[in-house]
Amino acid sequence: VQLSESGGGSVQAGESLSLSCAVSGYTYTSRCVGWIRVAVGRERERLATIDMDGRTTYADSVRGRFTISEDSAQDTIVLQMNSLKPEDTGRYICLADLRCPPLSEGWLFRGQGTMVTVSS
Repeated sequence: VQLSESGGGSVQAGESLSLSCAVSGYTYTSRCVGWIRVAVGRERERLATIDMDGRTTYADSVRGRFTISEDSAQDTIVLQMNSLKPEDTGRYICLADLRCPPLSEGWLFRGQGTMVTVSS
């Protein structure tokens, strides 16, 4: 299984970014894909998840600003991030598992991540 993230970059506060996670080689019959954020000096945070039924979860810190969705044709999970804040700066990592682990740890598969920097 390979997870390949793209779409990171540097933006100003208030702007938007869209991250993509391309999933390949996944043959299990159930799947949950999530995004976590890792930042210097802060705890890693599970931001959003989506399962194969389309059910989503969000961390309180991003609810209403971030949207996770699936492009099934491309087998890609998209994290649309609006109204970005400096505290959103960090490395965004895509994860996958047969079900959605409750924490940011313990996922079966993970990508390398993509960096997001938000300036004030």
